[in-house]
Amino acid sequence: MAEAETLVEVWRGPFCESIHRGHAVVWHADGGIVASWGDPDAVILPRSSCKMIQALPLIESGAAEAFGLSEAQLALSCASHSGAAVHTDMVRAWLGGLGIDPEAALRCGPQMPSDPDARSAMIRTDTSPCQIHNNCSGKHSGFLTLTKHLGAGPDYVDPDHPVQVAVKSAFEEVTEETSPGFGIDGCSAPNFACTVTGLARAMGRFAAATGNGDSRDRAMHRLTRAMASHPVLVAGEGKSCTALMSAMSGRASVKTGAEAVFIAIVPERRMGVALKIEDGTTRGSEAAITRILTGLGVLDAHHPAALTYTHGPIRNRRDIVTGEYRLSGSLADWKL
Repeated sequence: MAEAETLVEVWRGPFCESIHRGHAVVWHADGGIVASWGDPDAVILPRSSCKMIQALPLIESGAAEAFGLSEAQLALSCASHSGAAVHTDMVRAWLGGLGIDPEAALRCGPQMPSDPDARSAMIRTDTSPCQIHNNCSGKHSGFLTLTKHLGAGPDYVDPDHPVQVAVKSAFEEVTEETSPGFGIDGCSAPNFACTVTGLARAMGRFAAATGNGDSRDRAMHRLTRAMASHPVLVAGEGKSCTALMSAMSGRASVKTGAEAVFIAIVPERRMGVALKIEDGTTRGSEAAITRILTGLGVLDAHHPAALTYTHGPIRNRRDIVTGEYRLSGSLADWKL
C-alpha cells in the first residue's frame, strides 16, 4: 500500500511550518486513472462530498418528478449550506409544500449557521438554531421527500430504512465497489466507505452523463448541472465550493466533505476527481482540489479564487502578510 503524499505546504516567512499529506485520483470515464497521488486504494469516508450520490434515489425513484422539485431544490439536496436565509427559506418552503413539520420530521439536529448575517441575527435576537439551519437540511429534505414518496417510516436515517438501502445500492453501483461499512455522519445519516479511486470513478460517471441515457444518466446529469448552476445554494457566500464553481462559470461541479475530502465533476473532460487530506485539514483539501482544477484547464490559475486557495497569502490580525501556501511535489507542476 502506497503512503500518503505531501501535497500542500504551509510556510511562515522562511520556514515550512506545516505539511498536508493526502491521496488523490483523477479518473477518466473511458480510460480509468489518468493521475494519482498517494494511495489510490486508500479507504475513506466520503462525508458530504458524496451528497450527489445520496440524491440519486430522489430522482431515480420518481419522487423528484412526483413532487415537482426544481433545479434549485436539487442543488440544495447536494448542499452543505451555510444556513443563510436563501437556504433556510427554501428548506421551509420545500418541507411546508410537502405538509411536513421540519422540527418533528428532520433527523439532522440543530446547528448554528456559519453565514455571518444569519449568525449575527440569531445572536442579536437571542434565538436558538433549529434543524433547518443544519448544513445538511437540504439533503435531509431530499430524504424526507423520498420517504414520503415511498410511504416509508419516519426514521429515514436508519441504515435499514428504505431510503438508506436505496442510497447504499446507488453508492455501491456508481463506485463499482462493495462498501466495507459505514460511519454515522454529523447529520446522523450513514456514510458509506469506499476507496479514493471508487469515489473518483463515481464522479467520472457523473461527468460523462449526458442527460440522454438511462434513468441514472439523466439523474446524474440533472444533479451535476443543478450544482453548477446554483453554486450559492451548494455552500454559500465565502465558501470554497461556491467560490470555485462561480469562478469556473459552470464548467465543473465541486463538493467538499468534512475531514478534508473534496470531489470535482468535470463534464468537458469526462473526468472525476476525488481527494482526501490525511490530517483532515480543510485548507489542504481546498488547495489540492484547486490545483487539480487548474491542471485540468477548467479554472484559471490566476483567478483570485484560485490564488486564494493555492497561495493565500496568510495574514495576521493586523493584516500583515505572514506566510503562504505552496503546492508540493508532482502536484505543483501537474497538468493534463
